[in-house]
This record gives sequence, C-alpha cells and structure tokens, in this order.
Amino acid sequence: MGALVPLVLVLVVTGGRGAPRDTLACTQGLACRLLGPDVLCGMEPQGPNRGLALSRLRLEPALRCTGPVACSPCLEARLRLAVPRSTAAPRIPAARHGGDAGWGSTKRGDASPKHNASGVLLLAGHTYTSSRCVAVEVWAPIGTALPGRTLGWVTFRCFEAPLGSELRVMAYTTAQGHQRLSQQQRVPDCSWPVAQSAVPQCQVPRLQVSPGPKEVVIEVQGAMPGHNYTLRLYHNQSHGTGGPGRVVTVSSNVSYSLPAEEVLPCLCLQVWLETQDPLRATLCPFSHDPEAWQRLWARSRLVLHAEAQALTCSLSSPCDLPAELIPCWQPAPTGPCQALPGLQHPAMGQGSQELWGLQPHPNLCVQVWSHGQVQLSQCLWDRALPGRPDDILLLEHHGNTSLCALERGACTPLASFTPTGLGHPGLLEQELRRDVAMGQCRQIWHHENSTVVTLWACPTHKYLRARWVLAWMGVLLGAACLLLLLLLKKEDIKGWLKSLRVGYSSAAPLRGRRALLVHAVEPVAERAACALLAALRPLGLAVAAAPGGGSGAAAWGPLPWLHAQHHRALRGGDTIIILLSPAAVAAAHQWDADPSPGDVPTAAPCEAFAAALSCAVPALTAGNGRYVVARLEAVVPAVPAVLRAAPAFALPSETRGFLRALAAPRCRGRWLEPYVAAVAEGLRRAVGE
Repeated sequence: MGALVPLVLVLVVTGGRGAPRDTLACTQGLACRLLGPDVLCGMEPQGPNRGLALSRLRLEPALRCTGPVACSPCLEARLRLAVPRSTAAPRIPAARHGGDAGWGSTKRGDASPKHNASGVLLLAGHTYTSSRCVAVEVWAPIGTALPGRTLGWVTFRCFEAPLGSELRVMAYTTAQGHQRLSQQQRVPDCSWPVAQSAVPQCQVPRLQVSPGPKEVVIEVQGAMPGHNYTLRLYHNQSHGTGGPGRVVTVSSNVSYSLPAEEVLPCLCLQVWLETQDPLRATLCPFSHDPEAWQRLWARSRLVLHAEAQALTCSLSSPCDLPAELIPCWQPAPTGPCQALPGLQHPAMGQGSQELWGLQPHPNLCVQVWSHGQVQLSQCLWDRALPGRPDDILLLEHHGNTSLCALERGACTPLASFTPTGLGHPGLLEQELRRDVAMGQCRQIWHHENSTVVTLWACPTHKYLRARWVLAWMGVLLGAACLLLLLLLKKEDIKGWLKSLRVGYSSAAPLRGRRALLVHAVEPVAERAACALLAALRPLGLAVAAAPGGGSGAAAWGPLPWLHAQHHRALRGGDTIIILLSPAAVAAAHQWDADPSPGDVPTAAPCEAFAAALSCAVPALTAGNGRYVVARLEAVVPAVPAVLRAAPAFALPSETRGFLRALAAPRCRGRWLEPYVAAVAEGLRRAVGE
C-alpha cells in the first residue's frame, strides 16, 4: 500500500460555524469522509505529501435548504485531485487516459501492480470577519496512472455566507513544500433567479395602503405564511429620517391601522422579514395627498425673531417643505402685502435662518409660498419696533434721483405717487427726497456687496397731521352752521317732533282725534253704527253718534243737539262720517232736483237723518269740513248724487281705504293692517244680523 499523504481542506466564510448539514461527495473511484465539522485553522498536523496532488479548485453557487422556501445562499467547493508528477509508478504504454476523464484505474489484464494513496486535505477560507476550516480524508487509487493525470473530484457543500459577500477559499496540504490553490468569489445575492423564490431574504413583500376617512389600513401582501415581518413608519426628511419612527411586528394575515391625523406627505413605510440581512420594501404613498398636505401646513409654524441687527425666522415642520420665504410690506392688517423685490429665498429646512439682513419694522411680514399659494404668514405689527404703520417704503436706484414707492405690486415714481389722504400725485416728492437725503428715513435693507438697491421706510405722519387739522376745522365749521340753522327753525322742528311723538310713540295711532257719526234711525244702521264704534275705539278715535247723545240730547232735544254737534265738528276740524243705509238714502234723495227712475227710494226717509243733511249738504257743497261717506254695500248699491262730493267707501270691502281717510294726513305706512280685519269683521257680522 502506498504512503499516507495528509491533505487538509480549509474554508473560511462569513457568519456561523460548521453545521451538520454539510455534505461531501466524491467521483467514482474515490472515497472520502469528513473528519469533523470544524478544525482549528493554523494548527493542522504535518505529514508527507506523496500520492495525491491538487490540480484545480472551483467554486459554484448553491443553496442550503431546510424547507421549500427556507434556503440560504452558499458556495460549493469542488477540488480536482491528480497524480503527483514525482510519483514513481510504472508507465503503461498501451493505456492512454486523457483529460478529466481518467479515474486512476488500469485496464483489465494489465500486469502492473496498483498503488493506492490516502490523505487528509485542508481547505481554508477568509473573509473580513470570520474563518472556517474543514478537514477531509480521501482515498485514491494511483495504480499505473501517469503523473499529472486526473484521479477525480471531491465536492464539499456548502459554505454559507451573507448575500453578496466576498469569500476567498484556499486548498493545500500540510506537508513541507505543499501546493496551495486559492480562489475568490462573491456569494450570490437576490439577483440570482434560483435565490429569488427560495431564499427568505429575497422574498420582498408588498405594501397595500387603503386610505379611509378616519384611518389608513396598511396590509403586507406577498408575505410567506408563518413568518413575521417588521413594519417601520417614519418621516423621510433631507436632514434625516425624523428619528427611529414607529416599529411594529406584523404577520402575513394581519393588517395595521394608522389614524388619519398622523398621515403626512413625508410619511414612509418600510417592511422586511425578521431574518438576517433581509431586503426591505419602502413606500412613500402620501407625497401627493392633498389632505396630507393640509395637515402638514396646519402643524407647521413660522416664527419671526426681531433681533437688534437683523430679522430672522424659524420654520418648524414635521416634513421638508418645498416652499419659498418671501418678505413683504403690509401697512394695514387687512390690506395686501407687497413683496420686496429680489429677496425671495427657498426654505432651508428646520431651524433659524437670517432673512437677508432685513432690519425689523412693524410693517414687515414674511410669507411662506408653496404651490402658488400663501401657506403661512407672520408679521411684526404687535412688536415694539422703531417705525410707524403709516410709513412709506421707498426703493432707491443709483442714488436719490431715482426714488420710487412700492405699492400695489409695482414701484411708482414719486412724481406719480399719491399717498393716502394727501391730495394730488407728486405732492410729497420734494419732501420725501429731502427726508432721504437728510437721514430722516430708516434704511430697511441694503445689499452688502452692491450699491444698486436700497429700501427706505419714510415717515408721513407729520404731513398727514397738517392735512387732518384742516379737515377737522372744516367739520367744526359745518357743525356750527347746522346748529345755527336748527335754532332758526326751532318752532317748525318742535312741531315736527310733536307729530312724531303723537303718531308713533302711542299705542293707539288715532289718539286725540274726534269724529261725528251720522246715521239713520233703523235697525241695520244702528247695528252698523255700534259695530263701528266698537271697532274704532282701539285706534284711539273718539266717536260721537247722532242721533243719540245720551243726557245732552235729552236736555237740548234731538235736533238742536245734532246741530250743535255738527257745528262743533266743523269748528274743531273733526271728521264727519255719514253712514248710508236704506232710510238714509231715501232722505238724501229728497235733495235731488230731478231723480232718475233708478234712484227711487225703497224705504221711508228718516226725518232725523234728513235734518242732519240740512246742515251737511250746504257745507259739503261749499267745500267746508272733512266729510267721509260710508255705505253699507249689502243694502245700498250706490251713493246719492248730493253726497258724491265727499270721498265714499263701500263697507266692509273697502275698510282699508276708509281707515286711511280717517287717519289722513297724520299716519302713514302699514300700521292699519292689524285693525282692518277687525273693523271689516264687525261690520260684516252687524249687517248679516
């Protein structure tokens, strides 16, 4: 038997020591076995090196699996063994073995003796962090094989390492003058098609986001059953990720709910399998959500700091803001804010930043513009700063000869500028130029490296004060003239006020007025007269009915009392109401000179009413007194000709006009509406009975 040649195979990989899942395979004609899962690198035994030689080392990607989708990437080491060139074996001329196909055996019938070799092979591998060594014992038939001929292959599977890491493998023997083979190769990553479906680290899950009115549901899709995943929610910002965020553990069949109030444009989601060095799926789904942007602006804050030398601001927000900081000039809180030219600047993240050397002034504001709109605004109105709200902002180009005033989005030359309340254009041109030249205006901004543009805040209150003095003098003079006019018209005004007090301050609109009601002596007329008296009483009208009169008529007699009442009404300007009933119409027709056939009375004339007409007709013909004729339309079709000179009304249909005639000319408006229905209803009920 040939000499024992020790040969040790050492492999160094990243991560983990040997595992019982290692496998060893030899080609036909060789025998091999693992001496142990691990050996101590650098402490290999020394021994002779005869009978076996290392001719090639090849590394190939492989998978080590414990289940259908529970694999890890590794490298498979294949070592080719050959006959050493120094071996003194007999040469067999008749036999030729070519390439890698020789197995170290002779043909049947050869008389040459066969030589066997065995030994321990050592493989060593190195990475930056760890090493691993494996020893393999091999038996190989040498026989009459020629030196350098291949004996076979020894395959070791496999050596695990992290995805995509570099691995260097060396193979050598421990004898003096041993041969050394070395090769470096990268462990497969998830771009290897075989690993994409078998390695858990390559199983990248998908995130499904379902927004709702009150919460957002996040679901992990494409996850492997039975595995847990880590879900991280964080704010993605240019200056960092906004802290560790929120980390939760979810499984393949469980969703996670997030309150809608916490959804912001920079909120990102990241999910990965709970294993070593997994791939991570990242999603930022709310960057274009309008409601998320509204919440972000609601939580953002802009604060101005009026320091002694310059104006600074701080913009705080949970996310990066794609916005511009624009300083502007706003004299009135409700007026427009005039942007200062050339001072726009992008928002520089969180923290304090200087506003281009602007000097604080009460009229200065800073606006945050984004997507064409003002999202935030902060002003200095309530600060105790030098300057006044009525100051004018002037822009100077190349000296004092080109001053213009900033207003309404433009810079107006002083020759065309009209300050509010200061008269015609150009009125203050010389005064403002003199104030700038004499240093009475305050410099708001001036670029340190340029003398082209300077902003000045110039006071105008001293000019406004002089104008207001003249205006107040005019107001006082007008008030004095008005007072004098009132004194001259004192009596007329007193009468006007008295009429207002009588007409509107009293609950009864006709209080203080009197009327005389003249009617015939018949049932229908007496019922209508009683209804009128009752309905007119709430209006405050004092009505005397004739015939009637009570004790006065009894003492004087009916006719003298009637004439006395009529005379009193004419003298006092009272209203005389003539109520027409059938008997009253018959008495009135006695005054007709040539009555028509249709005017023939249907009832006997009332003597008392005829006596009243003897007083009323001459006065009515002469145009004296205030007479109103009221006919009961249910029993009187028309007004007799002798009474047509007075305004006549058909009751109850024309009750509104009748009441207006009684109230004229004192009361106007809609005050009659509450009384019209009551008077009409009373008359309708009286005539119906």
